[in-house]
Amino acid sequence: MKAVLLLAHGSPDSANEAEIREFLNNVTGGRQLPDEAVEEIRSRYEQIGRSPLGKITQRQAQLLERELGMRVYFGMRNWHPYIAYAVKQMAADGVTHATVICLAPQNSRTSVGLYRKALESHGALPFTVDFVQSWHDDPKLIEAFAQKLLPAWKSACDEAGVQVPIIFTAHSVPVRTVTEGDPYENQARDTALLVAAKCDLPDSAWCCAFQSQGISGGPWLGPTVEETILALKNQGATAVMMQPIGFVCDHVEVLYDIDIAFREFAEENGMKLWRTESLNDSPAFVAALAGLVRRRA
Repeated sequence: MKAVLLLAHGSPDSANEAEIREFLNNVTGGRQLPDEAVEEIRSRYEQIGRSPLGKITQRQAQLLERELGMRVYFGMRNWHPYIAYAVKQMAADGVTHATVICLAPQNSRTSVGLYRKALESHGALPFTVDFVQSWHDDPKLIEAFAQKLLPAWKSACDEAGVQVPIIFTAHSVPVRTVTEGDPYENQARDTALLVAAKCDLPDSAWCCAFQSQGISGGPWLGPTVEETILALKNQGATAVMMQPIGFVCDHVEVLYDIDIAFREFAEENGMKLWRTESLNDSPAFVAALAGLVRRRA
């Protein structure tokens, strides 16, 4: 039996400290974080209520299964249901071959690489695998982002009375990751370029930034969102539109980092900030996943 396996980051179900610590322990590979760092993360989850990532991923899998007419499983690297659980269930169901898609379109060893490692960490898999390394330039993915961006941007421009600059963002990674040959930065910029082209945006209307930089491991990839907002302000902008093209659904990096922290930073600097809706379980995004599976088949 052929099937699909979606892999995602995972997220605790609440702001409970024990859950946050378990989750962060998975993220860091067992490296203990200072209590103040744990409390900061817990506070962010508390401010957004809870991350909907798990529920959205489950819904994405359900809709994709309906679209394809074949079984679709999902597993999380850092939370329940873990990838190992999904593999066990697939084996019990008699899966013989799986198309595996990471719900992170741009390929980095810090994301896709770790998902693959988790998939293969328990020895030989009981089925063959077609592992999608990246799909950052998939035409239907670009269309899904464009569908979210264009009406939101036009509405913002109408409200502001001027052309509002767009900041495309992706999660930052340590600089050493890129200098050692990781394709992530180029793929993130390629996604932004393709979305801009799909929306027929002038070059003056958009730029790229990297968000959610870590505090360890040396320098992280930039420019940061804060640096970019200030640069746009210095160029005369009074508002910005953000589209996180490195994320396919709402999570703490979107609901806290953008909707709370970056919006507050913008307001403190006299700037208004809008964000496009995330792809989540939109029909266009499900169609992108389905097209990807069909082409691989």
